[in-house]
Amino acid sequence: MAEPAWLKLARAQIGVREIVGTKHSPVIMRWIQELGAKALGMKINDDETPWCGTFMAWLMKQSGLTMPLIPVRAASWGRAGKYGRELLGPRLGCIMVFTRHGGGHVGLYIGEDEGDPRGRTAAARAPSFHILGGNQSNSVSIMRIAKERLAPGGMRWPHGPALPPAQIVRLRPSGAPASTNEA
Repeated sequence: MAEPAWLKLARAQIGVREIVGTKHSPVIMRWIQELGAKALGMKINDDETPWCGTFMAWLMKQSGLTMPLIPVRAASWGRAGKYGRELLGPRLGCIMVFTRHGGGHVGLYIGEDEGDPRGRTAAARAPSFHILGGNQSNSVSIMRIAKERLAPGGMRWPHGPALPPAQIVRLRPSGAPASTNEA
């Protein structure tokens, strides 16, 4: 199955990192400037502000798709923001919204695993989604996120592109623990 345009674009951004401190990533700052405060729902002056939603907004804009009203908020990409179509099963590149202490997170579905029963930690043993997103360990990367953290109505497909059939992509956990905080 062909990858959607926004997923191809996201893969090309893997490795973009924020710069901790007073300097800021010129790439991330370009995304913020291209989108603008009106589209993002707030003014952002640095790459320290959580930017997973900004990354998603930039991907959608570059792909000619709409974005939610306040895309910097991860929850805006899910049921709370009434974004796109709610899915009952994953599709490669579908948008996934997660809950976490102190906020949320949004990224793209790459696949999933059933956890590693031999993992040393509960996070390594947890069934997880593999998510390509921004602001994951301060970078665009692929990260495991526990399935139990998926927000209600948090599996979405943007309006416009044809909806492909549900597709579970099975991956190995590789012993990596699932993330508990993507910032």
